[in-house]
Amino acid sequence: MADRKLTIPEGGFWPAPEVPQPNIYPMEWHVDTQKLVDIYEKSKRVVWNPADLPWDGLRPEDFTVEQRLGIMYWFSVLANFDASGPAVFARATIQAFEKHEEDPVRKCFFSITRDEMNHEECCQRTIAKLWPGGPLDWEPKTDLEKAAHNNIGWLYHNGGRYWTGYNTAVGRYTLPVLFTSFMMGEMAASTLFRGMASGTTHPVFGEMFQRIGRDESRHLQICMTILENEWPGLTDDTRELITKQLRAGFVFLSMILWEPPEGFWDLPPYFLANHRILMSYARDAGLGILSFDEQADNWRVAMARVRAIVERWGIAFPAIPELDIDGVDVSDIDPEDIIPVF
Repeated sequence: MADRKLTIPEGGFWPAPEVPQPNIYPMEWHVDTQKLVDIYEKSKRVVWNPADLPWDGLRPEDFTVEQRLGIMYWFSVLANFDASGPAVFARATIQAFEKHEEDPVRKCFFSITRDEMNHEECCQRTIAKLWPGGPLDWEPKTDLEKAAHNNIGWLYHNGGRYWTGYNTAVGRYTLPVLFTSFMMGEMAASTLFRGMASGTTHPVFGEMFQRIGRDESRHLQICMTILENEWPGLTDDTRELITKQLRAGFVFLSMILWEPPEGFWDLPPYFLANHRILMSYARDAGLGILSFDEQADNWRVAMARVRAIVERWGIAFPAIPELDIDGVDVSDIDPEDIIPVF
């Protein structure tokens, strides 16, 4: 048997050097919020696999060329948000480890990252099924195809700008500011997919939107639980910043929830007219896209819910003139300050 006599240095053990922070070490698993533990455990029980959706029922021959292009275009627009989700929350997960947030916060971030990867895969599979090479790796031939290809290119140009802003923001903003933006995205997403799940006429999309909507509702529950812990100690400066982020969130998310407001997105003058036509073909295909007025009504409902939440904590709600919602004027938003989330 090996000698098990310990080596004890004279004068006692030497203390290990302090780990410079931020750093994921020393490892720890403290729990302050049992509700987050419960939400994380639930997330493990409802994991689903996009590959198990009835993809054989999604047949290109069931649609016109224009309808297939319209569906591809809509999912390409969605991918500007959902495809950023895994990276956004993976970065937030790393940040939570570095800042030594409680263990269930880190685990909930991980669960959102996994869910968002599923949502991105739904975009990927749908586009590959109906328009191989999409969103951009294909050669447009007709004017409609050229318009779709060009619009997607401009859309992703804007997405790249916001990703750059997020990379800066995640290390600069506090949890209440970051999570107000996350909450805005999840409120919007749950609103969007609830409406589309009930509106689509295709079984693949019906099941897809129902599952994604369920995930987004759980993400919203995570955000609200964290914010309820963080909001009581807000300073006036932080409240003002949150008000700006609420307006920025509306502007950023309106591309998929409604239409992009003027004067903010970096888009050519023909973008919106062509966007409407492409969306109309996706609507004709039975995707479940609401009408312009129905989308506006959905947005108003979502904004009313957000307003009721934030005003409880003394946070002023921004004016949303596009929806005839009054509030604090916020007109000096820097695109680089937007925290892109969905």
